[in-house]
Amino acid sequence: MSEPIYHIPALLPQTLECLDIKPNGIYVDATFGGGGHSRAILERLDKDGRLLGFDQDEDAMANAPDDPRFTFVRSNFRFMPNFLRFYGVDRVDGILADLGVSFHHFDEAERGFSFRADAPLDMRMNQKAPQTAAKILEQFDERDLISLLRTYADLKDPVKAAKAIVAARQKAPITTTFELAEAVRPGLNPKGEKKEMAQVFQALRIAVNSEMDALTTLLSAAPKMLKEGGRAVILTYHSVEDRIVKNFFRSGNPEGKVEKDFFGKVLCDWKAVTRSPITADAEEVELNPRSRSAKLRAAELLKAKGEK
Repeated sequence: MSEPIYHIPALLPQTLECLDIKPNGIYVDATFGGGGHSRAILERLDKDGRLLGFDQDEDAMANAPDDPRFTFVRSNFRFMPNFLRFYGVDRVDGILADLGVSFHHFDEAERGFSFRADAPLDMRMNQKAPQTAAKILEQFDERDLISLLRTYADLKDPVKAAKAIVAARQKAPITTTFELAEAVRPGLNPKGEKKEMAQVFQALRIAVNSEMDALTTLLSAAPKMLKEGGRAVILTYHSVEDRIVKNFFRSGNPEGKVEKDFFGKVLCDWKAVTRSPITADAEEVELNPRSRSAKLRAAELLKAKGEK
């Protein structure tokens, strides 16, 4: 029996094109995962090139290539500036972040990312982190749950779903994936139950791992890590993620507030490489259905900022 695939990168050729890799450049793969993007980048680097791969999940360490040009950093990419300093890197030529969840996380039932198998309701990317999905369901009040599901699950009726969870946990704690599925089912649309269930699990995963905060931190710090003319390439899988990236590349802030100087010139550190998001074509979606929701945006740094 063949080994399960850790992950298949979405939009790989387009990602590499947007990075515009220099053979002797320094690059960062902020979401190493199965190492697909990293191996493709290494193929385009010469002996003087360098690549750092970040991943907070201990499981990803096993995928690290044995290559002197590569450094694996077991950490969330939000701490990238500190680790670049630690490894003696001043500025880099490109930063890639693929924000999707690896196949591995869905396929390893005990990690609790999916409702396809019964497992502890965990969902931590960093298994040493204190917060779990079960703790969120225990600690959040109804109003917080409604906000969570409205923002990150895109449910048509987040109030009904939140009330179903609250009613269920009053009878017994919700500690497993199957218990959550049963708890929230009365609050979902029966015609789209499978999709909405996945959206509920997605929302919890985002909250457990503080994914939006990490993304905002990375994009805010990028102008201090990239060289002038360096590129940031981000793949998103959720509307909130995509909006944050679009706003940063357009205005330099997550709210998308465009600031102008006295002469009306937009004050932004970025120049868009992709005017609109790149998405997977029908052929790729057929080969890799999880690429369907991927959106790729890239931008070039116009002016590097001060010290990290």
